[in-house]
Amino acid sequence: MASTPEPAQNADIAESTASPPKRGRQPLTLRAAAFALLLSTMWAGNPVANKAGLEDAGPLRLGWLRFVLGGIVVLIYAIVTRQSLRIYGHEVRPMILLGLLFSVQLAFMNVGQDYTTAGHAVIVSTTFPLWTAVFAHFFVPGDSMSRKRTLGTLVAYTGVVAVFAKSFTLGTEFIIGDLLMLGSAILLGARQVYISQQAQGIPQVKLLMAQTAFGIVSFVIAGFFFEAGDPWVLTTRLTVALLYTGVLIAGFGFLGQTYLLKNYLPSRVTVISLSQPIFGVIFSWWILGEKVGPELYAGAALVVVGSWLAQRK
Repeated sequence: MASTPEPAQNADIAESTASPPKRGRQPLTLRAAAFALLLSTMWAGNPVANKAGLEDAGPLRLGWLRFVLGGIVVLIYAIVTRQSLRIYGHEVRPMILLGLLFSVQLAFMNVGQDYTTAGHAVIVSTTFPLWTAVFAHFFVPGDSMSRKRTLGTLVAYTGVVAVFAKSFTLGTEFIIGDLLMLGSAILLGARQVYISQQAQGIPQVKLLMAQTAFGIVSFVIAGFFFEAGDPWVLTTRLTVALLYTGVLIAGFGFLGQTYLLKNYLPSRVTVISLSQPIFGVIFSWWILGEKVGPELYAGAALVVVGSWLAQRK
């Protein structure tokens, strides 16, 4: 006759058959890294598409049109996957803060893009993984900086200095544009960490819809005051730029990035973005015909090498 399990054995059996504990954010897997690389390649074309769209529409109008398209994609995704968009009391404050952060960051990016070249925008904006690492050091457990990562960060920032050195010879507008792009990169780094933190308790579609809603409202209001009289034309170029920045980036790109930030360490997710300067400079030369000067080569190389040193295990 089989013996009756002791109480201690019963506890062990119950523990072994219970559902596994929820895992926290993990280092990147090979599949997740491949997906992050695909998103990075898409994001490299974002400044180029933005620059093309700005030929036919102002930065604020281009912004809210892009958010509308991105919001439609996210809304369709929520409906297809049957996710609730009901907002609970504890979710209101984080979503408002995220929406404000998103709106200011995108305003800096679109207006800055209007003053500088796509090549400069790519190099400067690609420093956001370094800012992500800095913010993650203080706010994300297990994602802290080390001496090697700090050294790599300093190397990467010399690439930004190389780009800014050229801006001083091009005029005040280029300096303003590059400074706004740098501000956008800092805010984007903060937003990556904030999304990663809030996505642990708030569904990603709610976070994305909060971003979209705030972006549309704030950009429409700002556009009414600052771009009411500015002419704009719905050309093929503008349509393609909106489909790229709105559907691919603000829609599918944001969904994919939020999923990665929810499940993996934010500084490890954004390290893949070090490929953006290479693709971005190529796209700006190939699509827009921009001249690629030595400062872009030097800046891209230093950002890539420094980011790799800062983020490698």
